[in-house]
Amino acid sequence: MRGTLSVPSDRPFQPIPQAPRISHFANEPNPSYGLEPPIPKPRPNAAPKKDRRAGDRSTRKAAPAADCADCPRLANFRHANQQAYPDWHNGPVPAFGRIEASVLIVGLAPGLKGANQTGRPFTGDYAGDLLYRMLQKYGFAQGNYGATASDGLELCNCRITNAVRCVPPENRPTTDEIKTCNGFLRDEIAAMVKLGALLALGQIAHNAILRALDLKRSASPFRHGARYPLGNGLQLFDSYHCSRYNTNTGRLTEEMFEAVIRDLQKHVSGV
Repeated sequence: MRGTLSVPSDRPFQPIPQAPRISHFANEPNPSYGLEPPIPKPRPNAAPKKDRRAGDRSTRKAAPAADCADCPRLANFRHANQQAYPDWHNGPVPAFGRIEASVLIVGLAPGLKGANQTGRPFTGDYAGDLLYRMLQKYGFAQGNYGATASDGLELCNCRITNAVRCVPPENRPTTDEIKTCNGFLRDEIAAMVKLGALLALGQIAHNAILRALDLKRSASPFRHGARYPLGNGLQLFDSYHCSRYNTNTGRLTEEMFEAVIRDLQKHVSGV
């Protein structure tokens, strides 16, 4: 019959192939037709995750110069002490301990007749008597503490510095002086590549550490015996300052202070 296509019965039916659909979009993938997915366009490089310990290496400052004049009030007080006590250190007090240490202890500022006289943090006053005795007991120091920078005492996996490097009048630095000196603490932390724990002795030291790490104080309020994870593997331990005033008034007992040092030692040793 006209118009009828004869198909042999022994041949399977073969559908007529359809032409593939042409996409209106040159880069549109169509898996049903076996097209390769488009090559993704290059994306701008994302900024690397910030390490709070890294700091800005382009503006990193060394330790303050012996004649540092960043804080005029402190510089004037230092000069007056140089006249009154010419045999004393009377300058910015450098950190004590190896830069490779995993623990950094941060105090307030040098004491007039302590670190300002001897040139070593917490050396020559009661605060140092208590601090170094506890550090020796828990393995952070060895040797004989003789309250002088030349006594041969050595720190073990520990380093000590202050939030403010120069002695302030009446042991009270101003807010601006604390902020001005914070850059040195920031660089101290950045240089300690093995740092894993910080011990703040007092609220000013606590706040200075948070400022140096660009962290909010509201998230980690100061409290004796507190412990806070700061990120990047850092832990912050808090204690009241081990000053004679705090121990005489009962604000801080030796047992309270020892408990903090013991907790710090357990953390460092992984217990």
